[in-house]
Amino acid sequence: MRRVLLSVLLLVSCGGAAPAGSTSSVQGTAPSKQSAPSGSELGARSPKAGDELVAFASAEGIARLSRSAYKVDFFTLANHFESQQNLGMCGPTTSVIVLNALRATRDDIVKPRDPRLFPQEFAGNLPEGLDPVFPRYTQGVFFDDERVTQVKSKATFAGQADAEGARDPGIQLRQLGRMLTNFGLHVELRIAEDSLTNETIRQEMRDNLASPNDYVVINYQRKVLGQTGSGHISPLGAYDEASDSFLILDVNPNGKTWVWVKSSTLIEAMRTMDSVENRGYLLVSDPS
Repeated sequence: MRRVLLSVLLLVSCGGAAPAGSTSSVQGTAPSKQSAPSGSELGARSPKAGDELVAFASAEGIARLSRSAYKVDFFTLANHFESQQNLGMCGPTTSVIVLNALRATRDDIVKPRDPRLFPQEFAGNLPEGLDPVFPRYTQGVFFDDERVTQVKSKATFAGQADAEGARDPGIQLRQLGRMLTNFGLHVELRIAEDSLTNETIRQEMRDNLASPNDYVVINYQRKVLGQTGSGHISPLGAYDEASDSFLILDVNPNGKTWVWVKSSTLIEAMRTMDSVENRGYLLVSDPS
């Protein structure tokens, strides 16, 4: 049984589509059953000539960041960046990065402590009263928080079937939006449907990257970018107008890297079908 559950998680990758018949908790109103793909969904493909991904650490990637006028978010996100701990954790990882970016320096907000970050067998060696663990959001305690489990339990996330046998592994974008809303954040959900034009998407994400204290979380299909894998979630770090490309701060650098991708290709990757609706993006800020 454990091998079966692991296989389910591996197949959906990170934030991938759940098997038909599964259900999801949603923010607002979402389709009650799997709908047909959007007319703009072109399916998985390799990037065309001129759409190639540009590695962040390459000379061209560095040049794009240097000249970008839309990179305010990059520095704080980079300061709090961490890699996902396993194949399915792109949504939780992106969440803790954004939560820490917004709240790490705020003493007025109580943040969790992850006791697993310091070996308990050595706790007796510390000065009396010293807590060596920093208060911050972590992947390790993400599913210990009822604000998360009100939307989806850790067992469901990991592929465990419900009483009817339906499974809903991973985290869909709408579910992630609800989780972040439960933390008191202001979340605007954008599903990349035909009614949302490419120019609107490009402008909204670009403008967000030029303003402080708000972030863009994207949900996209890797295969459209010519990458291996399936659905994925990561934050955006910057936009370069000269090349019309966005910088994805990929939370899975295990065989991947941060990359610049043409806006049209990224938007196409968001116009792909997840389990009940298209993917898209979240605009996240802290109103408190």
